[in-house]
Amino acid sequence: MKHLTSNISSAYFEAANRLRAKTRKKRIVVYVESYDDIFFWRNVLSEFEDERTSFEVMLPSRTNLNRGKKTALMNTLGESLGEYMIACVDADLDYLLQGSSPSSEKMLTNPYAIHTYAYAIENFQCYAPSLHDVCVMATLNDRKIFDFEEYLTEYSIIIYELFVWFIWMHRNGRFSEFPLNNFNNITEVDQLNIYKPFDALDRLRHRVNRKIAWLQENVREAKGRINPLKQELEYLGLFPENTYLFIQGHHLFENVVDAALTPVCTILRRQREKEIKMLANGNNQQMNNELASYSHSQFQPEQMLRRNTAFKDCELYERVRKHVSRVLASSRR
Repeated sequence: MKHLTSNISSAYFEAANRLRAKTRKKRIVVYVESYDDIFFWRNVLSEFEDERTSFEVMLPSRTNLNRGKKTALMNTLGESLGEYMIACVDADLDYLLQGSSPSSEKMLTNPYAIHTYAYAIENFQCYAPSLHDVCVMATLNDRKIFDFEEYLTEYSIIIYELFVWFIWMHRNGRFSEFPLNNFNNITEVDQLNIYKPFDALDRLRHRVNRKIAWLQENVREAKGRINPLKQELEYLGLFPENTYLFIQGHHLFENVVDAALTPVCTILRRQREKEIKMLANGNNQQMNNELASYSHSQFQPEQMLRRNTAFKDCELYERVRKHVSRVLASSRR
């Protein structure tokens, strides 16, 4: 019955579009994984709306609260994707696994499934060149006291080799020997001092190198296969300097980027408040009014990060755009 309902739903959207006058826009329903994804994919797809095409971005079910990639892509809804109904999902590891798992094969072979290429939308939101602007949005202070690009570049270089090993293990079905939570525990940034970030990165390097040594000793059948995998992954867009774009988005957001973003924003706010107090010249009423005004104008860094759209010069985002263009071109033939 679910399969029948799904096909009826798809046929309904197709028939509804056919009934429209030729001058009316073609309406494409877009299923996404969760509430946060609606804003991200609306922002992506708005660029492609014109006099011929419009999109409606929604969660994958109108009858229950089921969400997630599996619901949007791999259940009965996934069987009904087509010219008038597409899915936009996080790539997760499926993009780099290149069909070596059922979910990866399903995502990559479905012509109406568009994915992020980066692990998830959080990775785009954490795009290094945009993070200073996120701080400005949160604190209304444009002083640059931390180099996010250098930080995430160095972080990526440190974890790159281990991440390639991680992909090799998962491509070969050896998930239990190197699970995602183990990789995340090793690659989190602990006790970051934004004035001395390389102290935390040195501790990270030590943990990573210790795990790589263990893998080299205990997974000897991978010898001679890691370097060819690196070359293949480069074709997919993974390089030592941008590894952060391919690791788990929640992990990057919470355990790597926020480790720097929150203390940076705290310092920028204190600087601005100190400046206000100094400029008040002892006028307590004026000072309190200005501090209250400044406080009401601030936002939490996490809020600004989740609304960050300044990632459109990222090479992986360009791949997303080209993917959308291919899908639309195919539907217009």
